[in-house]
Amino acid sequence: MNKEELAGLVANVVSAFVSHNSVPPADLPALIASTHAALVGLGQPPAPAPEEKLAPAVPIRKSVTPSAITCLECGLSFRTLKRHLRTSHELTSEQYRDKWSLPADYPVTAPAYTEARSQLAKKIGLGQVRPRRAGRSSV
Repeated sequence: MNKEELAGLVANVVSAFVSHNSVPPADLPALIASTHAALVGLGQPPAPAPEEKLAPAVPIRKSVTPSAITCLECGLSFRTLKRHLRTSHELTSEQYRDKWSLPADYPVTAPAYTEARSQLAKKIGLGQVRPRRAGRSSV
């Protein structure tokens, strides 16, 4: 857009604003300057937002206890974080680990809960090779 077109747009916008709003004459130069700056900025990509330093709700070292995992986003404790992260924070486990710079092996379930589920699975026979039945043949 050339300077004449830009000046015309600024004049149109300012005149439309002034026709519907009371603006003191002393404020007109500032209004024209801010309108001009806004119109010039329309053709440029937005400035990147400053990156804010994230602070977890609890210290990362204290977020894993034998009986619970504490969410770094909100500070609530759970046996398993996966559903909470998805429903409350709209994050996957991988996004959560990336956001907080956690290692890939950072648990999303409490260690005692994981162990209890493992023992239950072993007790009912999961993970074992079942013997083949004598009457079946593999053809």
